[in-house]
Amino acid sequence: MLIDVLAEIFERDLVKLRTEVEHYPHERDLWKVSGAIPNSAGNLTLHLVGNLKHFVGAVLGGFEYVRDRDLEFADADVPRDQLIAAIDETRVVVKTALGKLTPADLSAEYPINVFGHPMTTEFFIVHLATHLDYHLGQINYHRRLLAK
Repeated sequence: MLIDVLAEIFERDLVKLRTEVEHYPHERDLWKVSGAIPNSAGNLTLHLVGNLKHFVGAVLGGFEYVRDRDLEFADADVPRDQLIAAIDETRVVVKTALGKLTPADLSAEYPINVFGHPMTTEFFIVHLATHLDYHLGQINYHRRLLAK
């Protein structure tokens, strides 16, 4: 079933996110920005955690979570261990929320009109997986660029 595949992909890629955060040689480098690159790896991590806890955890899974998207991009110097704890918590929330979904839930309209038009829950969950991977790639590139 697609939901099992998506749950496996989210788990895999959230583990990769955790690994990326762990592999920064210096914790302070998680928060570095330069030139036309305004988002640090730390801020992208907060953004991914907030995004998934809100759209999957709260909206689909019924978890208590109030998102502060502006803070995801404004916060700085959150300790690495707190970022890792947030990623680990997100893994549990996403796995639990996705585990509650049925095939009928996937084909139903997503409860929030995010893009200005209706879409299925299935479509939006696939979007969230690609969104995670997009930013995961940015974080990987950022980390390797700083390792020079």
